[in-house]
Amino acid sequence: MIRLTDFPAVVLILSFLLLWASGGLGALLRRRKKLPDDAAGADPGLILGASLTLLGLIIGFTFSMAITRFEQRTNYEEAEANAIGTEYVRVDVLPAPDAQRLRGLLAKYTQQRILFYEIREDQELNRVNADTAQLQAELWTTVLRSANLQPSPLTALAVSGMNDVLNSQGYTQAAWWNRIPPSAWSLMLSIALCCNLLIGFCIRRSGAEFMVFLVMTLIVSISFFLIADIDSPRRGIIHVRPLNLVSLSESLHQQ
Repeated sequence: MIRLTDFPAVVLILSFLLLWASGGLGALLRRRKKLPDDAAGADPGLILGASLTLLGLIIGFTFSMAITRFEQRTNYEEAEANAIGTEYVRVDVLPAPDAQRLRGLLAKYTQQRILFYEIREDQELNRVNADTAQLQAELWTTVLRSANLQPSPLTALAVSGMNDVLNSQGYTQAAWWNRIPPSAWSLMLSIALCCNLLIGFCIRRSGAEFMVFLVMTLIVSISFFLIADIDSPRRGIIHVRPLNLVSLSESLHQQ
């Protein structure tokens, strides 16, 4: 399911506009109350300081959530490459015809897993997922048939390795579905809007304070952009690159 946070550039622009509008609303409220420039009062400033502190904590906590999920996706890419490489060696314990077939299927499977990490369009992703599921069925059927014909501890080892290959793909898919909850985004945006509302209410009409407001709005928007970019597996700038799978694929084709 496509989410707004899948488009970090849109998050940047939209958050900047919303925060700017919130600050403008605060300035409008101040003008309607007809407060002089030096009469913002201590209470709004105190609330603003506490709100900005809370906003910083929420942004830091959400950024940590995004980094954790990104590292999890990176670790599972490495785990997938290790599982496939290990099974490629283990199939040698099976009869030669089955071992040769499994090696060819594992090479094709590795290519499909690379495509899973590299593609960006949903239609291509659906095709890759379908091809991956078909290859998984063929891999499991072949190794299970061979193990049943010649049951032994060695063939059981090959079956166990194939199970690890299939499980690693499931763990990867779960990690890619594990995103920052919309409720966390809503909370962070709500606090940011309230902070900018207070800033607009407390700000004077001097150029220096206006620049502070502008920089504050831009910094928060960039923070939202960075969090969305890291949390989005397929769009944006920062992606998990299948370096281990690419290296494995190259080594398999050389054998």
